[in-house]
Amino acid sequence: MLKFIAKRIGYMFLTLFIVTTITFMLIRAIPGDPLASMARKLPEQTRINYYAKYGLDKPVIVQYGVFLKNLVLHGDLGESLSYPGRKVTTTIMKYAPVSGRLGIQAIGMGFTLGILMGIIAAFKRNKWPDYLVMFIAILGVSVPNFVIASLLQYVFSVKLHVLPVIGWGSFKYTILPSIALSFGSIAKYARYMRANCLDVIGQDYIITAKAKGVSKVSLVFKHVIRNAILPAITLLGPQIAMIFVGSFVIESIFSIPGLGSYFVASITNRDYTMIMGQTVFISFLFVASLVVVDILYGVIDPRIKLGGGKK
Repeated sequence: MLKFIAKRIGYMFLTLFIVTTITFMLIRAIPGDPLASMARKLPEQTRINYYAKYGLDKPVIVQYGVFLKNLVLHGDLGESLSYPGRKVTTTIMKYAPVSGRLGIQAIGMGFTLGILMGIIAAFKRNKWPDYLVMFIAILGVSVPNFVIASLLQYVFSVKLHVLPVIGWGSFKYTILPSIALSFGSIAKYARYMRANCLDVIGQDYIITAKAKGVSKVSLVFKHVIRNAILPAITLLGPQIAMIFVGSFVIESIFSIPGLGSYFVASITNRDYTMIMGQTVFISFLFVASLVVVDILYGVIDPRIKLGGGKK
């Protein structure tokens, strides 16, 4: 297990290096620069000083070397070009927990409810619970989350006055945005779990277990769910990273001070350092979540050989 984890962590850092390098070079390959409009009306010497301050007067390879050195040795992602004096690391540390809190609640809600609904639909196939779950799944896939968010605001805030419309603070402020953000995940997990459960139920070892008189509870939890849940866990990894970029619309609708708005704004303003910093952060979350998923595979199903050796 330790050898496997060390190997996966090595691949993780290699992937981060490749992603960081490609992103850095692609950003610099775009014509123009983010300081062009800002420095256009400034005196020549002041403009030169601005470019020198952010290192934009140096060759791209030198800029990358400086960025990589500061990142590896000091954990410094640089200073925002659009917000002078504001460190990228400080921005991420301040606003990422907000998006993270909202995202974790949404993922937990989506995963838990989706798995339960998928199991119920599979064991009640072609009955009204199955039809209800599939109807919800279709809505979750076809209806955008911002429509769900607006509907939730209208019902629970405008009509019933039980939850706040916008803002951020205590737990009650997270309920509606978490539901809106998790609705698509609920539908996705429900569909996957239903299909996987139906596939597992038809396997020979399930029929054999029934013939041996295994109780229904033991059959469901020890045999069906344990084998059917693996593909759903595969979906869980990438979602952990996407909560920071996929929740921008929801954060805007509910006026949540998260990282999503900064990510979109940095692309619009061509804020090189902010784009790079958030790309490194999100990429790290993504590859780290995949490592965790691979480890969970071995924990849930011991038949999976982590070392890749022969059985």
